[in-house]
Amino acid sequence: MILVVAIAAATGFWLAHRLDHSIPVLSSGTWLPQPRDPGEFSLLDQNNAQFNAARLKGAPSLVYFGYTHCPDVCPLTLLQLAQVVKSGVVPGLRVVFISVDPARDTPAQLAQYVHAFDPDFIGLTGTPAMLQKVAHTFGVAFLRVDLPGGDYSMDHSATVFLMDSRGRNVAVFNPPYDVKSLTDDLRRGASEL
Repeated sequence: MILVVAIAAATGFWLAHRLDHSIPVLSSGTWLPQPRDPGEFSLLDQNNAQFNAARLKGAPSLVYFGYTHCPDVCPLTLLQLAQVVKSGVVPGLRVVFISVDPARDTPAQLAQYVHAFDPDFIGLTGTPAMLQKVAHTFGVAFLRVDLPGGDYSMDHSATVFLMDSRGRNVAVFNPPYDVKSLTDDLRRGASEL
């Protein structure tokens, strides 16, 4: 009986230890205990082609929500993500930029904007209802803020989501971003992607 208890305890300890170490520890983000499915969605990419959840599969991706008229946070984040991709830390890593401003961010506008950072970046837009659905699934908040003179800006979450090659959200990163920290974290998690 004592031998059975000892074996059970040792097995439990081994499993707990193994499970604890199978999740990468990140310095600039959080590896999720369970991958999250983004659900079904249908958006348009910068080439005016349909982009759905299935297109997130096949290669790891960094997903970021923003808008092309953003004065500071979006361009800085995309510049940093371009540097992370250029580092080659994760072969085939893609960046997917999802607009929260469908009124101004047409596919043509997105193509010009994302390609200024990297010609392989993907820009997505869609109907307000679909963008709201996708943002809700990812846990992103956004709100139109009217400015004097009739212009507006978009307040939005600035989280970067790491998707594995199966199209599942496996980690989240919150600002402020640092290229070296992001690169080191991706290196830690590369075997899980």
